[in-house]
Amino acid sequence: MKVMKTTDIITSKLNRFPQGYVFTYEDFHLEVERKEAVIKALNRMVASGKIEKLSKGKYYKPERTPFGDLQPNQEQIVKDLLEDDGKLIGYLTCLSIYNKLGLTTQVSNTIQIGKNVTAPAFKRNRYNISFIKQKNTITKDNIPMFQVLDAIRFIKKIPDSTIEQSLKRLIAIIEEVPALDLYTIVRLALKYPPATRALLGAILEDLGHIGFILGLYKSLNPITKYKIKGADKILPNTQNWNII
Repeated sequence: MKVMKTTDIITSKLNRFPQGYVFTYEDFHLEVERKEAVIKALNRMVASGKIEKLSKGKYYKPERTPFGDLQPNQEQIVKDLLEDDGKLIGYLTCLSIYNKLGLTTQVSNTIQIGKNVTAPAFKRNRYNISFIKQKNTITKDNIPMFQVLDAIRFIKKIPDSTIEQSLKRLIAIIEEVPALDLYTIVRLALKYPPATRALLGAILEDLGHIGFILGLYKSLNPITKYKIKGADKILPNTQNWNII
């Protein structure tokens, strides 16, 4: 029985990878003793321009365009930080999704990830990778709600936008959230900082969702003030939530 050469196995597998797919030598599922041969073959392919190197041990099959090769999407670049052995452990948030949510026109070279256990920031290729602590259990269904709550939490840091502009957009987003999901977003918000809970409460009250705000209101210290300058220009009820 003829044994396929390592290079032939890699080439065959590469042809099945979609463009922009990030992979390591482990994706080829070859025997441990072939590891060095696989790495050498991949590095030869990088030198020849067939594939690109993202970072140490990580490669990708670039999408070729008339304007140059495209980088993989952010989810591919950090997928090892989002899942571990099929289990969800992180999600893209803040600077990674502000543009998608319509909160800014800027596209950042920083990838921010929400995780239960954070780590120091580091660089991968041209991207800066940083982490935001998420105290709730991370599930796929909760990710869109985490992203909105994170945007409320860091509303002062949304680039190329004012608090007033960001608040208008967040109100529009929350207005479209189904009632059942509003219960969940309020429950998740209870593990966020008080200023986040106060601003979410003010938004929900302004939208007429009175039945959702009691838990948020009771969770706040009645004498604490929350400085969110400009919020009162958009929300008429900021005083009810000690937002100044």
